[in-house]
Parts: sequence; C-alpha cells; structure tokens
Amino acid sequence: MDIDGDVEDVSRRVQVRFVTKLKPPFKAPTTTIALPSTLTRKGLSSVVNSLLQSGNDDWKHEPFDFLIDGELVRMSLEDFLLAKGISAEKTLEIEYIKAVAPRKEEDPSLHDDWVSSVDGSNQFILTGCYDGLGRIWKGPGNCTHILEGHNGAITSVGVVNSKDNENDTNKVVATGSKDRTVKLWKFDPEPLSENLKISSFRTLVGHTASVQSLASQPNGNLICSGSWDCRINVWQTECNEADIVSVKKRKKGNKEEESQSEGEAVSTLVGHTQCVSSVVWPEYGTIYSASWDHSIRRWDIETGKDTINMFCGKVVNCIDIGGESSALIAGGCSDPVLRIWDPRKPGTLAPSFQFSSHTSWITACKWHKTSWFHLLSSSYDGKVMLWDLRTAWPLAIIDSHEDKVLCADWWNGDSVVSGGADSKLRISSEIAIP
Repeated sequence: MDIDGDVEDVSRRVQVRFVTKLKPPFKAPTTTIALPSTLTRKGLSSVVNSLLQSGNDDWKHEPFDFLIDGELVRMSLEDFLLAKGISAEKTLEIEYIKAVAPRKEEDPSLHDDWVSSVDGSNQFILTGCYDGLGRIWKGPGNCTHILEGHNGAITSVGVVNSKDNENDTNKVVATGSKDRTVKLWKFDPEPLSENLKISSFRTLVGHTASVQSLASQPNGNLICSGSWDCRINVWQTECNEADIVSVKKRKKGNKEEESQSEGEAVSTLVGHTQCVSSVVWPEYGTIYSASWDHSIRRWDIETGKDTINMFCGKVVNCIDIGGESSALIAGGCSDPVLRIWDPRKPGTLAPSFQFSSHTSWITACKWHKTSWFHLLSSSYDGKVMLWDLRTAWPLAIIDSHEDKVLCADWWNGDSVVSGGADSKLRISSEIAIP
C-alpha cells in the first residue's frame, strides 16, 4: 500500500507497519505501507483512521498518538529518525494509542469567589473556595452539600481515606483555612436534595497561621496539614478522649447543631523555615512536604525525622508522588518549569525530567493513579496541561479558564477537574489514559 502526502517531495518514503495493543475495532491491518517521511502525528493519525474506516463503514474519526521504540512522536518521521539515529531503510514499527486529550468540556460549576482547592479522588468532587465555603459536587453544576463554618477563605481540601470509612455510607472530608483551623465534615454522598448545608463535627486547632495544604493517611485515621507557621501537624480524625480539648453544642435559632469537638495535633513535624505549601501522604508511615524555603522533605512518621531533604533552589508550590513504582516526585515551583525527581538515584539533585511549556508559576501537579507516565499541571498562566514522560511536549492544553488556575486533580480516571480565579470549577472529560 502506498499513500501520497501533500508534500512537494514525495520521493522520500518510509516503510511502516502499524501495531497496537488496542482491542477491535481499533486494530488496523498490520501490512507494510510506504508513507512520506514528512508526515507528523496528525498525518499518521489520518492514515490509521483511513485504514480503520476501510473495514468499517460506521467508523468515527479518533485522534491517535504514536510510539517508536517507546517514545512518543512529536515531529515528522524524518526528523524523528534523524534525531534517534534510526535507519530509514528498514521497516519502521509504529505503535498507535488513543490520544490523551479531553473529548468534552462540561459546563462550568460556579462559585462566589476564587476556587482555591479541589479533590477528585472519590466519586464526588470536593472544592474549597475563598468565600469560606466547601462544596460537594456530584457532577457539573450539581452541588449536593455546602460545608459552612470557616471564618476565612478555604485554602485546602481532602478526602479522609480511613478504613473505617470504607464500609460507612457517610464520607468524611477535611478542609483547611486562613482562619488557622482544619475542620472535619461527615455527609451522605447520596442526599435527597441539593445545596444541603452541613456543619463540621470536629475542629482541629493548633496552627498559628493560615493552613495551606492537607493530606490523608492511606487506610488510616490520621491527616496532616501544612501551614504558613512552617509546621506540619498530624491529627486524629476519630474522637479520642485523650486529645479532646472541649465539646460544645451551639444553638442556631431554635435548632441545636451537632456536637462539636476540638482536637489538638498528635504530633508536629518541625524543620521547614517558611510556608509549608504542599503535603502528600503516599504511604502509611511516610509524608512528603514542600516549602517556600526551597526544599522538599520526606518524613518518617514514627521518628518525626526527615529522611530526605532536597534543596531545589526555588520556592516550591506543589508536589505529588507517583509514576514508576509510585516513587517519582513531581514538583511545581515559582517558575514555569514542571520538574520530576527520582529520589532512588543517590548523589544527585538534578531532575530526571523537566517540562517547560507553561509561562508562569505552577500551582498544582498530579500523577494519574493508574499510569506510570501521565500527570497534569496547572498554572497562573490560566492553563492545565497533560503530560507523558515519553515526550517533552504537552499531550494536551486545557485553556477553558479565564484567569489563573489555582488547583487541579484527576477525577473518575478519565476526567480533569480544575478551579481558579475565575470562580469556576471546570471538568474536562473523556480523556483516554492507556
């Protein structure tokens, strides 16, 4: 099979065989065909769609990405072969996969102020807002619960992932605020009405400055919080008499609200010298933290000591742990560069990967839960970008926000949720992660 390209010189051809791990109807014939060496990803995608359509009259065009020797193609075939030193004389095996990009942009979910934080780790979406309210969303525009009680802007949110909650119909979430407190909330994710206002069942008191970040212990009853007071506090999410300071009931009109308990931190991790901007709790006994003091640290919960202290040279705004063996550190700093470190490589602090397509500070970075290669980033430049470690260029750029993007996360595996200074929660869906 010989396919002409829309190019001046069609004499330079490459013998190509397309392969894929995708299931039918995405399997194209594996016959060898001659293609112009000037074809790029878009042209290759057109060829594969033509092959698939030839055996299926109902075929609808699908965007594809292409891998040669495990690396994504982001230039012409000719340039790729030259850059990698691959002979153009042999038959080239090209693997195609579904392109990682949103197929659908949902209508925005409106807030009354900046959307500062988002958690998409559950079936619902949890947002924190500068109006001091937390919100639970079942889907686009469908707010089921309003978390009312903070006296300042909410700056961080998180779902509590304890074993006790797995079989409980109620869910527990945490919110951190500029009012220096962390609050815990319990709710039924299947309410009978919308915009149901609920009060927290516990307020955690101990920080002396704004709470900036939250993380929950995997399958445990602890959460941690990072603050502008340079400390990381670890808290119990269940009420134990030993750490209850006071229990009080409040009356609101003729209605007596649920009992409120105030708790103190069970331990404090001390070492950072400026704001603790991000905390992540990927393993039962290990916390990672990032700070405006230019460092990323790994903490042993048992000893309270840091086992890694990486100096990054810049203010670090956000980190996440994931990738290969869930061991890579992704970090966003006070510049446009998304960096990936591998702490398993001793003796060097140089990032293993650097991505430089943003134009302003990076505010969030999140690994995909099931892929070793994929992660997202958000930035003050108003964009969310999707990345694959196998190429230096973004797979997709989501630019639906009208102002700075302050937070982003994955939701339900194939969607990205993001919030920003335009007071909107955005959902970009139908993203095909291999």
